[in-house]
Amino acid sequence: MSYRIELLADHDRRNFSCGSIALDRYFREQATQDVRRRLATCFVAVSDEDEVAGFYTLAATSLAFDRLAPEDAKKLPRYPVVPAILLGRLATALAHQGKRLGASLVADAISRSIRSDIVGYAMLVDAKDAKAAAFYQKLGFRSLPDSPLRLVRRL
Repeated sequence: MSYRIELLADHDRRNFSCGSIALDRYFREQATQDVRRRLATCFVAVSDEDEVAGFYTLAATSLAFDRLAPEDAKKLPRYPVVPAILLGRLATALAHQGKRLGASLVADAISRSIRSDIVGYAMLVDAKDAKAAAFYQKLGFRSLPDSPLRLVRRL
């Protein structure tokens, strides 16, 4: 199956279910408000049948310089904070799980962040649990030294 990834617009979200009540509720009820308020940008993966198969959000954030791993910090000027991009939410519909769509969504988020005119040194993600953290680690993210569920990947 192939997917196209595009900005959230008038996609039908009523039946989206990823297995997480909080993520389902966010996508159905709050994502559009966050986009309208310029708090986040939401991208959706749409299947060949025009079904929303997954989504992710991006937002600007920053990371305190002293939270960086020493090997990253030594390459940067000593500014108090470093600009970053937050991969805020990521979900794949139950019917599309196990097809590496989540990894494709992360790859798309990284690619868009690198191509953007808005700069960020790294991408941050807050994993909900150890299993989610392991997923991100397979994609090149590393836990911050003082927070195992907050992960970072240089862009």
